[in-house]
Amino acid sequence: MSVGKRVCVIGAGPAGIAAAKNCAQSGLDFVVFEKNDKVGGNWVFNAKTGHSSVYENTHIISSKAWSEYEDFPMPPDYPDYPNHRQLQAYFESYAKHFHVYDRIRFNHAVTSVKPRSQGGWDVVYADAEGLERAEIFDVMMIANGHHWNPKFPDYEGTFDGTMMHSHDFKGVDDEWRGKNVLVIGAGNSACDVAVESARVAGKVCISMRSPQWFVPKFIFGQPSDVFAARTKWLPPPIKQRTFKALLTLLQGSYTKYGLPVNTDLPLNHHPTLNSDFLDFVRHGRIKPRPGVARLDGDAVVFTDGTRERFDIVCACTGFWITFPFFEQSFVDFKNSERVPLLYKMLHAEHPTLYFIGLFQPIGCIWPLADYQARLACQEILGNYTRPADMKAAIKREMDHPHFKFSPGSRHSTQVDYHRFRAELAAQLKTCGIDIGAPPQGMPTRYKVTPVQPTLPLAHA
Repeated sequence: MSVGKRVCVIGAGPAGIAAAKNCAQSGLDFVVFEKNDKVGGNWVFNAKTGHSSVYENTHIISSKAWSEYEDFPMPPDYPDYPNHRQLQAYFESYAKHFHVYDRIRFNHAVTSVKPRSQGGWDVVYADAEGLERAEIFDVMMIANGHHWNPKFPDYEGTFDGTMMHSHDFKGVDDEWRGKNVLVIGAGNSACDVAVESARVAGKVCISMRSPQWFVPKFIFGQPSDVFAARTKWLPPPIKQRTFKALLTLLQGSYTKYGLPVNTDLPLNHHPTLNSDFLDFVRHGRIKPRPGVARLDGDAVVFTDGTRERFDIVCACTGFWITFPFFEQSFVDFKNSERVPLLYKMLHAEHPTLYFIGLFQPIGCIWPLADYQARLACQEILGNYTRPADMKAAIKREMDHPHFKFSPGSRHSTQVDYHRFRAELAAQLKTCGIDIGAPPQGMPTRYKVTPVQPTLPLAHA
């Protein structure tokens, strides 16, 4: 590809603004379409349902040290785990500093993207006035995120109370006071919702279909990912067994909590980071329950045959990976156990189609999405050559995950943060870009001097 290509970026979340920044720095002509009125994607809190999945008290679960863009540090007075207001302000500052904010078309929703037979892409969208428009682009960068389309469980029976998904959970108020609440799931959202609910609800139960590993946010006084980064050089099996021994030492057996014991090694599925959940369980404020068998009017019947009455059921059961602007026959990753993309970004049959941020690290997405976007721009500029046999390269990647991730669509995009960073760095090095290796426990910076945010940031 050559310079002069026109790039369409879908989404102004953390991955989308990183894609836009790299396009700007590469001298590429680009447009960013964002269906909402702010940058930040899932981190734009909205009390109304249907937009982001953050709730009133959401804090990030990866530390500031491993979440900030490597060329744009977060303000030094931000805490180890910033809240959603601080993060949205940080993303806005980033977009403005790198001169991409004015290239974002806010309140523009892309409705259709189709490849053209002669090359390029037809993009149809609704503008800020709701009028349908169409434009042609040479390159597509898809950064619409994968935590927006709720996956509801399918149970026999009906429930007479309030049935909701964690996507629509915005916090607890007096309407939750004294109510009986059931949270379904064992991941980060489930534990967050259970803890928040337990502060005011009469009874909170959490239904776990399978066991989980629970990781505190701090280990020996350090953010857990900063502590874990010091062992990234260990072979995966040794690292996992060491981590398992440490969690057992810190927490004891999960049988003491009434939780199912996890016989699988940590990191084979996405861990749950929460420092309050186990404490709330031991204090009796959250009561573990087995999987749900069926719904029964004002109650839920569990797999052990017990029946309990609830007022509210919140399903924290994940999200589908979908792209509403693509025809399903063109791209369909909804039920994939492994997403068929090289480096989770390169499509085998469409060399001008890039997916930015479509991966789930044990860590944070944004810094690595920045690397993906940088690699995409290098290919657009003609400085990067992808493998000749893309299908074979993609199959090799899918057959050799970083850990023995559990089967199912939940882990279709799972990667190890440090190994994935090293893989992207190796590809960038073929373009003459050496980003270096991060020192123990803290990320490195680009070879350029990192900048400090130049705009006022929220500290609420």
